[in-house]
Amino acid sequence: MDLDEARTRILDAAEKLFYDRGIQSVGMDELRTAAGVSLKRLYQCFPAKHDLVEAYLRRRDTRWRTALAEYVDAQADGPAARPLAVFDWLGDWFAEDGFRGCAFINAYGELGATSDRVGCVAREHKEALLGYVAGLVRAVPVAEPESLARQLVLLIDGAIAGAALMGEPSAARQARTAAAALMEAAGSAAVSGVGRDGA
Repeated sequence: MDLDEARTRILDAAEKLFYDRGIQSVGMDELRTAAGVSLKRLYQCFPAKHDLVEAYLRRRDTRWRTALAEYVDAQADGPAARPLAVFDWLGDWFAEDGFRGCAFINAYGELGATSDRVGCVAREHKEALLGYVAGLVRAVPVAEPESLARQLVLLIDGAIAGAALMGEPSAARQARTAAAALMEAAGSAAVSGVGRDGA
């Protein structure tokens, strides 16, 4: 088994175990066993656990945001529907077996106070999500698109937390309703000439 294959197997095992049970409850020996690699090979790929945690989060960020963007591109019928399609995707994600909330908030809750690297990756994920949503919103004629994007991201994070902590299956639908109302108000403000961010 070469290093690339070993790295992939280790990251696959880490993603499942860390997301299902938390980072601190999973030891390197358990990861080694789950990945089917030797302890020596594990440490060749990831010299320390924090290296593995950062790699797991960065890979999850890429996969999560790619899946979201692909869904929005495939499902949304026009620019105005794209921001709301984000919430439809969330609803599908919440219904998946093994949904445990936001991996980045979970990791920050466990390690953010002691790991600058985990805090950095978590912030970068949230900033990238905000950037993506802002791009969707800027394609729609609304007043203050940057402010609207921040409000929508708060709804996204609130829906994820509600679904994970409260087992609230309708969290995505409720957040979508609130998002639609915010977008309608911002659209009306744009029509009435209130203005746009940066204008």
